[in-house]
Amino acid sequence: MKEFIEYILQFGNLNQQQLDLISKKATERVLHKDEYFSEAGKIAQEVGFILEGIIRVCYYNNKGEEITKYFIDENNLVVDLESFDNDICSNAYVQAITDCKMLVFSKKDWKDLLDIIIPWEAIVNKIISRALRQKIERRSPLVSEDATTRYLMFLKIYPNVVNRIPLSYIASYLGITQSSLSRIRKNIH
Repeated sequence: MKEFIEYILQFGNLNQQQLDLISKKATERVLHKDEYFSEAGKIAQEVGFILEGIIRVCYYNNKGEEITKYFIDENNLVVDLESFDNDICSNAYVQAITDCKMLVFSKKDWKDLLDIIIPWEAIVNKIISRALRQKIERRSPLVSEDATTRYLMFLKIYPNVVNRIPLSYIASYLGITQSSLSRIRKNIH
């Protein structure tokens, strides 16, 4: 819980009573490797915070190929925001790549916090806007670069992830085949 409290306090101030209430609403959960936190075709019902582990967000394109959109590692929130906020079916899967230890808030508890703790909404909005900025920064440069440059950028963006996840997911994220990724890695190292 300490990690989550430190994380949210970067975005605004809360008093001890407010922090205690937030702590009471969180449940700790282990999400095992390959389990889903939320799934396409369902409405996201929870917000998570990763204490340990890595999660990926992926979808299937019209050819049925699995595409990894991005990775989320320790000390970050996990939620399919559009689905969660608007009660609409998600178009993505949020899946544990490693065993993950998380704090989880149900939709009801998250909404209760928004109603009860006045500064909570401003804090959440700052967290969301930072996450969206990161997502754009992490994604846009990858599109126009060649595969080797994309891989080198991936290493910069996700330094704590590369040796902990399957190469197939990295290749999918970079939009290249696994054999291309193996060649690139061999040429670099």
